Amino acid sequence: MSRRRRPAATLAGLLVLVLSALLLASVPAAGTSRSRAVPLSELTVVTEQVAFGLQRPIAITGLPDGRMLIAEKNGTVRAYHPDTGLAAEPVLDLSARIDTSDNERGLLGITPAPNFARTGMLYVAYTSLPAGALTLARLPISAPQRLQVLLTQEHAEYGNHNGGQVAFGRDGYLYWSTGDGGHANDPYKAGQDLGTLLGKIVRIDVNRACGAKPYCVPSTNPFVRTPGARPEIWLYGLRNPWRFSVDIDNSLWIGDVGQGLVEEINHIRPWQGGANLGWSCKEGTPVFDVEQCRPGVRYVDPVFEYEHFLTESCSVIGGVVYRGSRTPEAWGTYIASDYCAPRVYAVRPQRDGSYETATIGNFPTQPTAIGADVHGELYVLSDYPGWLSRVRFERVPPVPGEGATTR
Repeated sequence: MSRRRRPAATLAGLLVLVLSALLLASVPAAGTSRSRAVPLSELTVVTEQVAFGLQRPIAITGLPDGRMLIAEKNGTVRAYHPDTGLAAEPVLDLSARIDTSDNERGLLGITPAPNFARTGMLYVAYTSLPAGALTLARLPISAPQRLQVLLTQEHAEYGNHNGGQVAFGRDGYLYWSTGDGGHANDPYKAGQDLGTLLGKIVRIDVNRACGAKPYCVPSTNPFVRTPGARPEIWLYGLRNPWRFSVDIDNSLWIGDVGQGLVEEINHIRPWQGGANLGWSCKEGTPVFDVEQCRPGVRYVDPVFEYEHFLTESCSVIGGVVYRGSRTPEAWGTYIASDYCAPRVYAVRPQRDGSYETATIGNFPTQPTAIGADVHGELYVLSDYPGWLSRVRFERVPPVPGEGATTR
């Protein structure tokens, strides 16, 4: 392709960013009221179990036809539709390819291609046999034998910290999160190492192939001209970004699992490509390993963090921003939770650059993923119970003396 021609994905992405900026300034969805967002202290979440019998469900994504696809750790994918319930048989079985030898290994992420309605193409992230390599692949949902591996990262020694979220950005590029290599204390010092894909979020163009690679690296990736750096890297300094999501302005909301002091939520805007989120110099805002800190380096702090040490909390479960129409008062609110202490944390950006935060209820036990359907309405998965629950917001009267905080 001539260098003078701008890739279609880039042109479409620029248009979407402009439109998204306009959408952010108003309440969406024709036919809904133009109610303004209320203070987070006046919102609560309520869940309704809509399916059970899932086997360790760990990732969820919506399809254009209204179905939700649910990835189970062992490699099977189940389909749920609100009109017909949970399908009895998997729509996809990748178990023969997947290493499930550790609690955190398995089929980890799934997302449809933007043109899924026409192509039926899915993108998946998993730990592959025989040695647990982090693997990003694509396949037609109707022809799993045509699976094509796009990108891998060795991850043999330890079974934990695999990351595994995969999602398309509004720019048309594919984003994928990876953990730092496992164990504890960043054993490979991967978080700050641009020469490895461990502890990163990568961004690639899967609409084209470049040379022997079945993808291209966008020319606007931040490290394409940095000697020794992997050009696929979009963000670095992460420990275990188990779940992230892409909002309508192409910003990333990232739940990065902490070591044991704090759990953190990061909000990275589209112009912050190349941001260093700190690990393992920092764990959230506190310094973790001073030897990994570099003079003159700018670390991007989380927009929200909560205590892990000496609490019931154990692992942040990054969520999504509510963009549905049923509760316009909650529009633009990001929600996340914790695997061990399933409180619902709400975070909302303010016009002055600060963030309003509050705890607005509880999810069912052991949440593993929060996802949105084609209409922007939310669902949450529960691990060992094998549940799928629908999430809705409700207004509550403000409690005197209590409220949201602003950071």
